Amino acid sequence: MGAATVKCSTPLDSASVGSWYWIGVCAGLGVAIGVLVAAVLVGSRMAFTAALVLAVGAGVGVGFLIGDWPEAVGGGTGGALGAIGSAQVASGALRRGGARFGTAVFVGLAALVLAALAWIPAVGFIEAAVVPALGGRLRGRAPERYAGLRSLAKD
Repeated sequence: MGAATVKCSTPLDSASVGSWYWIGVCAGLGVAIGVLVAAVLVGSRMAFTAALVLAVGAGVGVGFLIGDWPEAVGGGTGGALGAIGSAQVASGALRRGGARFGTAVFVGLAALVLAALAWIPAVGFIEAAVVPALGGRLRGRAPERYAGLRSLAKD
């Protein structure tokens, strides 16, 4: 009795993945870039605008490094969505007394995780949808100021 051989009717071929995979990778990498840039630069509206422009530009650049126009559009869109979604987290942490460097480090680590996850098929598209949704959800739940002891004062 010899070892059984398994014959595969179709060989493994990465070309069968198609361009949707690379567009998703570029979108996920763009989200990660947007998260990182927004975490480092956010603080005012002008800084947010600069972060948004830089994230879109870097996402488009990554898209052109990996592929052509469809990948560049995916990367630029991901960069914009990542910057928009993470700006709420970073600005909220700074507004509530968080240190700028500490916020940038922790959100930067999250950006590294997002960049690693972008290489999983279809996860880049999911990141591009989830990150701004979470940022929008945080925006609706965030109080304007920490009440502190003022909440105990009688009117």
